[in-house]
Amino acid sequence: MTDPIKNRRFHMLVMPHLNSAFNLACWLTRSRHDAEDLVQEASLRAFRFFDGFHGDDARAWLLTIVRNTFYTWYQENHAQQQDTLFDEEFHSLDATDAVDMHYRDNNPEQLLLRKDSERQLQQGLAALPLEFREVMVMRELEELSYKQIAGIVGIPIGTVMSRLGRGRKLLARILAPANQGE
Repeated sequence: MTDPIKNRRFHMLVMPHLNSAFNLACWLTRSRHDAEDLVQEASLRAFRFFDGFHGDDARAWLLTIVRNTFYTWYQENHAQQQDTLFDEEFHSLDATDAVDMHYRDNNPEQLLLRKDSERQLQQGLAALPLEFREVMVMRELEELSYKQIAGIVGIPIGTVMSRLGRGRKLLARILAPANQGE
């Protein structure tokens, strides 16, 4: 039998962060299906160990569990993951989403250029080595602080800053050939 107070606290503190957990899982696994499985497993782990959570940042705590669950999964499936390609369908917005979210007042040519730039950026981010991709996603997409990232990844803040700097340089190099034709 489960504790109703624990259930309420878990739903109030942790469940609002499932979208962030899923986003991180998608970028780590590069697969929507694997990300769904990963978040489900991480959520079960989070609930199982929720009594041990005494902090005030449930989002960072959940993302730590997602990351740790990913690395367990990754070690078990490493050979299969090396051949995984970027999932274009998952990482692209359809035109309706783009219009609704960002580009309501732009003309079709601008929409196309922005969508192509976004696609290139997403592909470049997906091409980064995992240690850089994970901190880039946490900082740039999830907008976590350096301190939160350091806690999640288990590295010093200086290492977070270094990985972000190196990740940004690598991303710029990856995107450079695409920008040369403009």
